[in-house]
Amino acid sequence: MNRTTVLIGVVAIAVIALGVAAYLVFAGGGSQNSATTAGPMAIILSKDDRTLGSKTAPLTVLEYAAPTCPHCAHFDMDIFPQFKKDYIDTGKVFFIFRVFPLNPADVAAEAMARCLPEDNYFQFLDLLYRNQPKWDPEYQVPDVHAGLVYMGKIAGMSAQKVDSCISDQAMQKRIQDVGADAQTRYGIDSTPSFVANGQVHGPFVDYQEFKTFIDSMLAKK
Repeated sequence: MNRTTVLIGVVAIAVIALGVAAYLVFAGGGSQNSATTAGPMAIILSKDDRTLGSKTAPLTVLEYAAPTCPHCAHFDMDIFPQFKKDYIDTGKVFFIFRVFPLNPADVAAEAMARCLPEDNYFQFLDLLYRNQPKWDPEYQVPDVHAGLVYMGKIAGMSAQKVDSCISDQAMQKRIQDVGADAQTRYGIDSTPSFVANGQVHGPFVDYQEFKTFIDSMLAKK
C-alpha cells in the first residue's frame, strides 16, 4: 500500500559527534539543465540525477522511491531487472531515479549513497532494499544508525565516513528539496511513483502490469 509522505525538516546532526543522544537524528535540487519532455509535467534533468540508459531514448521514465519503502524494494528486486533488460539496455527508455524521503532514515540512506562513487549508486540502493530488515525502521529495527553503519561497511565505508555523510547538512537540504519539488511539480505523495509521458502512476503489482504501462507510453511517442 502507499504511505503518506513525511518530508524531513533541516536538522543538525552534530548529535553523533558529540554523543549527546543514544539515537541518531537525521535531518538540493541541482541546477536543471535539460527538459526531456514538454509541458507542465515536463521532466527536467538535473546534474545531480542518477540515470541509466540513453538520453536519446524515445521515452523517459522518472521513478521517485524511498530506501525504506517495501514496495520500492519489491520493484527493485522483482520488476526492475527485467525492465532494465527489455527497455533501458535496448535504448527504448531513459531512466531517472530520485529519492522521495518518507522519514529521516531515507535522508540518511540517500546521503550515504551520494558519498559513494556514482557508478556504485544503484548497487548500494539495491543492497539497502535487499537488506531492509537489518536497518529499516519500517521493520522495527532497534538501532537504525547501527544498521546503516553495517550497510556502509559492506559497501566499503567506515563508521566515521557514514557519520560524515549523513551529517552533511547541504546534502540533507538537497534531498529534501528533491522531495518538495516532486510534490509541487507532480503531486507525488507516495512511493514508488513513476512519471512518464506526462502521466504519474503509482506502484505496480508485477512486471506485466508495469510493461503494459511502459508500452502504452511508448505507443504515444
